[in-house]
Amino acid sequence: MSDGFTQEGTGMGGDGGFITLDGVEKVFQVRRKAGLLRRERREVRAVDGISFRVARGEMVGYIGPNGAGKSTTIKMLTGILTPSGGRLRVAGIDPSRERTRLAHRIGVVFGQRTTLWWDLPLRDSYRLMHRMYRIPDRRYRENLDRCVELLDLGELLDVPVRQLSLGQRMRGDIAAALLHDPEVLYLDEPTIGLDVISKAKVRQFLKELNTERGTTVLLTTHDLTDIEQLCGRVMVIDHGRLMYDGSPAGLHEVGESERMLVVDLESEFPPIVLEPEAAGGAPALRAVKVEGPRQWLAFPAAASAAPLVARIAADYPLVDLSVREPDIEAVIARMYESAP
Repeated sequence: MSDGFTQEGTGMGGDGGFITLDGVEKVFQVRRKAGLLRRERREVRAVDGISFRVARGEMVGYIGPNGAGKSTTIKMLTGILTPSGGRLRVAGIDPSRERTRLAHRIGVVFGQRTTLWWDLPLRDSYRLMHRMYRIPDRRYRENLDRCVELLDLGELLDVPVRQLSLGQRMRGDIAAALLHDPEVLYLDEPTIGLDVISKAKVRQFLKELNTERGTTVLLTTHDLTDIEQLCGRVMVIDHGRLMYDGSPAGLHEVGESERMLVVDLESEFPPIVLEPEAAGGAPALRAVKVEGPRQWLAFPAAASAAPLVARIAADYPLVDLSVREPDIEAVIARMYESAP
């Protein structure tokens, strides 16, 4: 499957990858019931011979469905898990052998877990990290001030972590991961469960971090908008194997994925259908479902929604409109369907 979809990514050239994986595998032994008194052992390949390189300063999306092997890869890159086979290096360091040394060069944010102390205010969690990482005082103050300003944490510093909303806590976790100036930042679902405003703040912060400081970022997410707004390169993993490595636009082309316009009109209308030549430069649009005045209209995910919205607003009594992104599972399913 990987031979059919994998393309050369921007970080693959030569042997100078800042993050390098060569034939990396992770196998778990799982026991399960096979009868009333008997258990059988089976082998689960969470990661199955993955190879890629990420250059210093790249921001790369690493995506796939649940159980694909994303988090297992991140845990091997941080040294939490040891590979069952293959070779893995981060900044020339073997993570599982030199985990403590590597910890000073990486930052990690797991969206569904926190590295903050639950009963302490944010400020006290940061003070503890100041000591744990032995960050010079001046550097600590500068980094904390910058994170507080850009992530809008000023009014939250004296609030116990348990009282923070998910979005506030996530911003607090990202700040905590950056206090020691890591060269690499691993983000595992950093916008999961966040509201629109919190997502926008996190995305803008990550853009500035990557642009201004050249921090290498590996981002796993189920939100394709995160990838499209932040990453110039995306890798797709499924069943532990790398299926695709290239641009976000190329992913949509390979998977033939579609976005959905959900249109609310003033009254019922026949299904809206626009052919490319009749859409004034807009992509083709097809009706998927109609329920009263609401219509679900599909168009190619790689195309812009702007000309379609303009055309519909000009020709129909529009009340409301929203754009729904394709989910990653649907994109991967279409990739399988289109495989030779």
